[in-house]
Amino acid sequence: QVQLVESGGGLVQAGGSLRLSCTASGRTFSSYAMSWFRQAPGKERAFVTAISLSGDTPYYADSVKGRFTISRDNAKNTVYLEMNSLKPEDTGVYYCAARRRVLATSSYEVGYWGQGTQVTVSS
Repeated sequence: QVQLVESGGGLVQAGGSLRLSCTASGRTFSSYAMSWFRQAPGKERAFVTAISLSGDTPYYADSVKGRFTISRDNAKNTVYLEMNSLKPEDTGVYYCAARRRVLATSSYEVGYWGQGTQVTVSS
């Protein structure tokens, strides 16, 4: 079992930056590939980015490439999402997700979800 708790969401103007954090419970964090998904109002939950067990292989949705950076600190059981040059279309609830050993890039692949944190980008 893994419990995930996100933090760092908020309201920011377009062009601004936010940093999300997701801290996992348990002592096996390094056994889980981590992802971030987001869900905009009225839309399905969508893949944003994922990172491998060791943190050396990140993947990004085309819509965030060059603006978002995922990283992880296995010693702190935490995964981060640095978001720069934010756009209004980045608005949504951001969810941290974990899957044992293998990256999850679709919602149905995820083993564990966090409760989500709201990110709102104003124009």
